[in-house]
Amino acid sequence: MPEHTDLIPGKRPLQLRWLLKMASRDSRRNRGRLALFVSSIILGIAALVAINSFADNLRTDIDKQAKSLIGADLVIAAHKEIEDEQQQLLDSIAVGGDRSDEVRLVSMVQFKSSGGTRLVQVRALEKGGFPYYGAIEAEPQRASSTFREDGRKALVDQTLLLQYNAKPGDSIQVGKQTFVIAGALHKIPGQTAMTATIAPAVYIPRRYLDETGLLQKGSRVSYYHYYKLPAKTDPDKLVKKLEKRLDEAGFGYDTIESRKESTGKSYEELARFLALVGFVALLLGCVGVASAVHVYIREKLATIGVLRCLGVSGKQAFLIYLFQVMAMGFIGSIAGAVLGSLIQLYLPELFKSFLPVEVTVAVSWAAILQGIAIGVVVAVLFALLPLLSIRNISPLITLRAGIEHVSKRPDKLRWGVYFLILAFIFLFSYFQLGTWLQALAFTGGVLVAFVVLALIARGMMWLVKRFFPVSWGYVWRQSLANLYRPNNQTLLLTVSIGLGTALIATLFLMQRLLLSEVAFAASENQPNMVLFDIQTAQKDAVAKLTKDQGLPLLQQVPVVTMRLEELNGLTGADVRADTTLEISKWAFTREFRVTYRDSLISSEKTVEGEWLGEVKDPNKLVPISVEARYAERLKAGLGDTLVFNVQGALIPTVITHLREVEWNRVQTNFLILFPKGVLEEAPQFHVLMTRTQTDEQAARFQQTLVQQFPNVSAIDLGLILETLDDILGKISFVIRFMALFSISTGLLVLIGSINNSKYQRVQESVLLRTLGASRRQILGINAFEYLLLGALAAGTGIILAVAASWALALYSFEVAFVPDLSPLPPVFAGITALTVFIGMLNSRSILNRPPLEVLRRETA
Repeated sequence: MPEHTDLIPGKRPLQLRWLLKMASRDSRRNRGRLALFVSSIILGIAALVAINSFADNLRTDIDKQAKSLIGADLVIAAHKEIEDEQQQLLDSIAVGGDRSDEVRLVSMVQFKSSGGTRLVQVRALEKGGFPYYGAIEAEPQRASSTFREDGRKALVDQTLLLQYNAKPGDSIQVGKQTFVIAGALHKIPGQTAMTATIAPAVYIPRRYLDETGLLQKGSRVSYYHYYKLPAKTDPDKLVKKLEKRLDEAGFGYDTIESRKESTGKSYEELARFLALVGFVALLLGCVGVASAVHVYIREKLATIGVLRCLGVSGKQAFLIYLFQVMAMGFIGSIAGAVLGSLIQLYLPELFKSFLPVEVTVAVSWAAILQGIAIGVVVAVLFALLPLLSIRNISPLITLRAGIEHVSKRPDKLRWGVYFLILAFIFLFSYFQLGTWLQALAFTGGVLVAFVVLALIARGMMWLVKRFFPVSWGYVWRQSLANLYRPNNQTLLLTVSIGLGTALIATLFLMQRLLLSEVAFAASENQPNMVLFDIQTAQKDAVAKLTKDQGLPLLQQVPVVTMRLEELNGLTGADVRADTTLEISKWAFTREFRVTYRDSLISSEKTVEGEWLGEVKDPNKLVPISVEARYAERLKAGLGDTLVFNVQGALIPTVITHLREVEWNRVQTNFLILFPKGVLEEAPQFHVLMTRTQTDEQAARFQQTLVQQFPNVSAIDLGLILETLDDILGKISFVIRFMALFSISTGLLVLIGSINNSKYQRVQESVLLRTLGASRRQILGINAFEYLLLGALAAGTGIILAVAASWALALYSFEVAFVPDLSPLPPVFAGITALTVFIGMLNSRSILNRPPLEVLRRETA
């Protein structure tokens, strides 16, 4: 038969065409089995392609809509009143162009129709062309410009109008002045839905700001200047030219390019993080790939033995099955890329609360090609581990079936494959995270998670085998024996399901841990309302009003505003000139709000030095206390001298005390603390802290406060807690959405591993039934085995989640690790039950095999 002699290459060189043909022919009867291999990587690739496509589209839209992010060519911000010399600088920049000025401050407002009060960000905008790019979106739209021209009109955030049942035409009190609501404010250039929730805005005309009485000594006021520059002027070059003068004046500045860069960087970091979550799902799927290929090759031993007898070399046999794996990896990657491109259609809706621009949906071929390439490479790398054994299969396996004909000699190439897998994970994480250290940490974390899960699985198998309960009933003993018997699923399911469980449980733990850090408002005897901007002349009257309303005076604290003039003899100019000092230039331009008292409070703890609560000798350096972490950022320590400027008066000080501050506590915490006897006569305002028992009591108190003291603002900490809960809930939902890929992949791996071992289970089941076992006993054996596997996997994942949450709390969020473990039992029970359900669902056909079937198969 000369026409078929090309099918047996013998000792001839590799013939790729024949090998490809052989790989295709051999896969015909097993493509259903290989489809499970494909399913293991689809979701991981889908997650990567979806996130990277979304990131590409977001990057493109940020570039297109960059001008609308700030609404001007250049924005200059100051957090203190503009001096004459600084005003000349601001005026000179506007020559040949246009400028619009805005004053921002936080204040209480009252809705006249309902009497409701709320802390808002008041934006006093003067006449002008701002926004020069984009628009202030309002309803009716004409109100976005007419409110500045038609008298005392205001634009009010849409959510506030809905919350307080107000509408255009109603009135709102801002300070001492009443404004007519001209329209509902929907969007401001650069603002996201999230920032609008935290600080809803109310626009009023700039010329009426003084009438409100909100501009008081010590009030936190910001001044923004928006510029439309001449067409030939490059904003970035102009800023670079004026950088020194702007820094000396303490001005912040932003251009279209700088905002585009900072915005893009922020969202790219989010995309990178989510891509890593998707990559974990892909790695999890590749564990299923390795398992599926391992079982597949075991069942192909006889076929491989025949090929070896016909003269096919071990290398050629290896390539035949490698080509099958590459083809399946390619098909799975394409399917994942298609699914990911569909998923990204939903992502703009998922992320819209966080985005400052409208994201258009488009196919990102770069993300698709990258996803396909990553899928093929990772699938092949993991499949190489079981595939390498093909090279050592002996032709004798055709004469005597058994795995002993696979050589047990150590294979150095396996170590090479392990190295390539770790190297690929490291390189991928490096390109996502951008730093070698973070990439190394991620790679190490993945390695530790896999190793810990594998060790626990191995340990469980050893313990069951070592301390086997021989006195237990037959069903129990058979189920336990299945955990360590040949071709068991213990290691695979523990790693795959355990890792998915760990991701979900970690998210639950961290969300509750972070919420517990801000849940102080609900605890008894803790303040839940803070009044600030109280002038010295109003201090006693506000305190009396608080008592008259039946509320306690929990704290009254004076606050003095000052600036740092010198640090160990160095001025701001010295620091800007010598970058080797590594001292932040903003230390000399920011405003410090400090207090004075003779003792520490409960949220403070001494780190080093001695606190001197009162000045004895006014001619000596004033001893002060500095928050320890801020002292590190200042490159300052005990004995270092600082000179502060308080409204033109210079106060020389020396650091004699460093303290740790619990910033999450409801206390008036400060970076700088002065002793008594120094600042009593300095210009200052006061903060008062109290506690209300009900929402109705809080509302009545705020209404009375606004009516009698319109310049005083109140922060309702209960409302802040609700806002933070909402924000964390949205962030958590996004991360859970991505973690869903991991847990779904784990379930697909579970289904695949059960199906891959189904024929072996059929053999065992039929043999047991031939020996007299009942259907109920076989059902019990399978159910108890999957119960043990699910419990082991879920329990191991939860242990990892607790460890990961501890590390995140301690080293990333820097909070005390006091976990709420209540979500863990439902997670454990749910994952275990799901494992049993899927295991039994996929094993149901075992019970339907007649005993004669296995005998026919054995004699065939």
